[in-house]
Amino acid sequence: MQERVVPVSPWAEQGMIKLISSDGFEFIVGKKEALVSQTIRSMLQTGSFRETRDATITFPEINGELLEIAIQYFYYRTRSAQRKARGDSPPEQFNVPPQLGLQLLMVANYLNC
Repeated sequence: MQERVVPVSPWAEQGMIKLISSDGFEFIVGKKEALVSQTIRSMLQTGSFRETRDATITFPEINGELLEIAIQYFYYRTRSAQRKARGDSPPEQFNVPPQLGLQLLMVANYLNC
């Protein structure tokens, strides 16, 4: 019996994943950074889901503006951990636009980050 070959996205081979917002914006993000989100981590670690195979996750409830800010936070958090490990001073605070505060809180809750 032949082993089935699962197609891999070009960005997945480079340690990246694609996140797609409800309004169709696509973001190619480092997998290490995206795994800051426990929700994304769960989606990618369960081998039987399409998201794992395609390295692509669609968020039908998160628009592009909010997803972009969440991704910026993933990178901020990763850099902060690296700085802390080196003993460097912590980076400046991650600033959130006040008018998006409540919406971002709901996104952060959903992404568990």
